[in-house]
Amino acid sequence: MNNTPGVKRGASADPKLPPTVIEIIAAEEERERKWMRMAIAIAVALHVIIFAIHWPSFAGTGAKAEKKKVKIFVVKQVKFKPPKKPKLQQIPKPKTRIVPIPDPTPDEPEPIREEQPQEDMDFVPDQDLVMGIPDAPPPPEPEGPVRFVVGGNITEPKKINAPPPRYPEVARRAGIQGAVILELTIGKDGTVKNVKVLRGLPLGCTDAAVEAVKKWRFKPSTLNGKPVEVIYVLTVKFSLQ
Repeated sequence: MNNTPGVKRGASADPKLPPTVIEIIAAEEERERKWMRMAIAIAVALHVIIFAIHWPSFAGTGAKAEKKKVKIFVVKQVKFKPPKKPKLQQIPKPKTRIVPIPDPTPDEPEPIREEQPQEDMDFVPDQDLVMGIPDAPPPPEPEGPVRFVVGGNITEPKKINAPPPRYPEVARRAGIQGAVILELTIGKDGTVKNVKVLRGLPLGCTDAAVEAVKKWRFKPSTLNGKPVEVIYVLTVKFSLQ
């Protein structure tokens, strides 16, 4: 270290010489102290500003808290009146009535009336009077065809002349077999008046069955001994055997 008088401590003897490491560190520390002081001053100023802004709300909440503390609730004790004692109902005493006793020996007794015999009346029978229950009138004949039901009052129609249908050759070669279900309207004379197909077979089997059935003849169904027109379900089978 140079102790020459007239030279400042911490500074190089020659201002033209570069600063030493110690001088550089000292200069940086001085600069950091300045920034630290400025930052602390800015932070304090910001806190003061924020506190000044929020102070009214803090003061208001404190005043409200004080007002809430000031409220005092007074609870009054409710006094219940005792129930009134019910009044006893007085049952009235029944009034007694004086009933006069009749005299067992009246002065004038009632006259005794003699029963007159009833005169005999001759019964004259009415010839127009019908005794007993009359027979019920016969049931009216049904209007239109009646559907045949097994186990009913209508007898089942029976086949009189029923030639088998023609088996189409195309259906025979194709191996078609089965049953054609038809709904027939059979008249009072046993003839087929109407044919309705309920289930058929392909390749002409259905048409062959309808043509054959239209030529069939039946013994007509009867109701109470009289022939009636019925609706009858018939099955026509086609089999290769």
